[in-house]
Amino acid sequence: MKWIFDIRDDDIHWCTADIGWVTGHSYMVFGPLMMGVTTLIFERAPDYPEPDRCWSIIERHGVTIFYISPTAIRAFMRLSTDYVKKHDLSTLRLIHSVGEPINPSAWKWLFEVVGNKRCPVGSTW
Repeated sequence: MKWIFDIRDDDIHWCTADIGWVTGHSYMVFGPLMMGVTTLIFERAPDYPEPDRCWSIIERHGVTIFYISPTAIRAFMRLSTDYVKKHDLSTLRLIHSVGEPINPSAWKWLFEVVGNKRCPVGSTW
């Protein structure tokens, strides 16, 4: 947790995985709590009731580390980038993907659209 996510005292870490999945409970509960970092827990569809729900949550809660699967990213890529761009995501400093190897187009979309070409995008696959 510390080395992969460069955890800092003021971070707000959001792992979007299902809490029942190994990544969910490891990086939503155990890892952040062992590091003493704030963790955001959200258990619902990230695009309901509006397609910008995920980006709204990042903006509203000041998420600094965003951890999401390439599958979810590809679903967001099908939507207009306007859903992302209407939100201030400047608190993000690190984006990571998990669950499968990230494909180049999903990596590029995360880096350019979500991270505004300033956030590193990693993968723990």
